[in-house]
Amino acid sequence: MAAGKLRVGVLASGQGSNLQALIDACADPSFPAEIVHVLSNVEGAYALERARRAGIPTALIRHREYSSREAFDAAVDACLREAGVEFVCLAGFMRLLSEGFVRGWDGRMINIHPSLLPSFKGLHTHAQALQAGVKVHGCTVHFVRPALDDGPVLAQAAVPVLPGDSADLLAARVLEQEHRIYPLALRLIAEGRAVVDGDVVRIDAPHAGQALVNPVAP
Repeated sequence: MAAGKLRVGVLASGQGSNLQALIDACADPSFPAEIVHVLSNVEGAYALERARRAGIPTALIRHREYSSREAFDAAVDACLREAGVEFVCLAGFMRLLSEGFVRGWDGRMINIHPSLLPSFKGLHTHAQALQAGVKVHGCTVHFVRPALDDGPVLAQAAVPVLPGDSADLLAARVLEQEHRIYPLALRLIAEGRAVVDGDVVRIDAPHAGQALVNPVAP
């Protein structure tokens, strides 16, 4: 483990393509963060295989083995802290986190959501966007607050909604952008250039006066 780098834990429930984007970014020696642990609640989640291939320690904590959300979250919290995790990235972690867990990682946990928040919270965001008839869709990296898909926005990327789009076609284009902005968001945090100020994120970066939409990597 490299000294001075932000120690990151990633929670994932599925394929882990956003996890892979973070793994690839962290493979650059100049990247200011390192993934020290990957945890899933789903046995057989491919995210765990991605981590193992990268030599990252993993854990499987099955939520069905716990009597309550709080008990499961306590086990996750203990695992992360035992691994020396300093910052948490949610990468398709399909569990609603308890308020106590979120408060415990306040300002130290981000999520990537497949919509331009605050629009289209929850599941099936691409179908929601098509049903609403919006012309622009996208993804958001945000700090996590107790409410669902809520919290200060750090970065967003937009894609056009094209004639004839299906939810799957739109999802594929959005996912490409997710893979681009999640590592950028983590870099800004690890370098101390993104700071939560109430309900907004202040960013010390080139062109910081502009919205961080479709950003160019610093």
